[in-house]
Amino acid sequence: MFIDIIPLQKNTARLTRVYGDAPCAALPASVPGPEGGVLAITELGDYCFSEKPRSLPGADALCRYEVGPDGTCTLVQAFGRDLTGRHGRYDLDFGEEPAAPEELHPVCGNFVEEVILPDSLQVIGSCAFYNCRRLRRLSVGAGDLTVGSDVFLNCFALADLLVRAAPEEKTGLFALVNNITEAVRALFWLPGEARPRAGLWYPAYWEDVEESPAHILLHTFSGQGYHYRQCFLDGKILSAEYDAIFPDGHAAEDQGVAAMLCFDRLRWPWNLTEKAKAPYREFLAAHTGLVLQRLLKAQDTDSIKDLLALDVLDAAAFAEGATLAAKADNAAAAALLADAEHKRGVPPRRSGGMILFWKKKNSSTPASPSNPSGRRPTRSGRPGWAARCWLWYAAGCTSTSAFWIWRSVP
Repeated sequence: MFIDIIPLQKNTARLTRVYGDAPCAALPASVPGPEGGVLAITELGDYCFSEKPRSLPGADALCRYEVGPDGTCTLVQAFGRDLTGRHGRYDLDFGEEPAAPEELHPVCGNFVEEVILPDSLQVIGSCAFYNCRRLRRLSVGAGDLTVGSDVFLNCFALADLLVRAAPEEKTGLFALVNNITEAVRALFWLPGEARPRAGLWYPAYWEDVEESPAHILLHTFSGQGYHYRQCFLDGKILSAEYDAIFPDGHAAEDQGVAAMLCFDRLRWPWNLTEKAKAPYREFLAAHTGLVLQRLLKAQDTDSIKDLLALDVLDAAAFAEGATLAAKADNAAAAALLADAEHKRGVPPRRSGGMILFWKKKNSSTPASPSNPSGRRPTRSGRPGWAARCWLWYAAGCTSTSAFWIWRSVP
């Protein structure tokens, strides 16, 4: 990966462009200065990840660095001009000729899918991610952020903001979510920890501007997403104000997003009181199918386990979950639902049916002394067999009447 930066005052730098062949870019926190010292990357330039930038600086103002797999930055081009217009000559021996700009693939537009911003970053320029329609996740560190305008314009796939900080810390989340009008989730996930500490959803909202006869602009906000985005004070989340919004109404919201909001709030209950928990559980119990649809589509088995651990599914929800798992061809999820239903002791069903899951045949495995042919072993120890899972719903039986049938595959 290569990056272009502009040296600024006080040993800082602005990152203007990223080049590479991977859609996920992890940006360094600092680079060695062209004249010695270290430059901290504190700014992300305007249109940095946009496919068609409009205000990139000229080549004579840039320094280019190669970023190795371990994050080490090596200066490969120094253009001899800083922001004050002073020229200088760098007597540097780089060995091989650096790559020409036309040979480098910019990480931008529809190519970029994930960006990890460094902890040192303080400013995100205007339109930095303009038209990045496949950007799914943005990771930021702790500390405040100054964010320009239209930073995430047309970033329709942006689903997660991963904040590498505790939810009670001061962060730049307020500036980020107020630049996004579509639904987005913020995950507070400290490095080295197995699970997030909190997951907060910010639903979509719409803003209408109408001019009155007296030439007064009237702003109207539709959707609770705007109110969720105001639950901050000095860069810190106001959890009580956040939780107080949901009971006030959510009929106009995307019910799938509302169900996921309840689910994530309950499974990572940071600062969640018993009083605030009740409406979340009630809504989630009535809309577990919406959550399961999302989790099955993402093949997120761990989250399905979290949902089952909340104990909000009744007999009808288990039946719906089994049907959804069958449509998704997800035998592992069906087994989890069946096991949870059995442990809970859900009353038997009256209707019958059969759901079949085909497990894709895998005819080869690594060879070993006990299996020199490398063919897939089975319960009988003979190769050339594949497992097929059948869940049988007989009249008067529960969905836990599940068994494995082993059948020879030619």
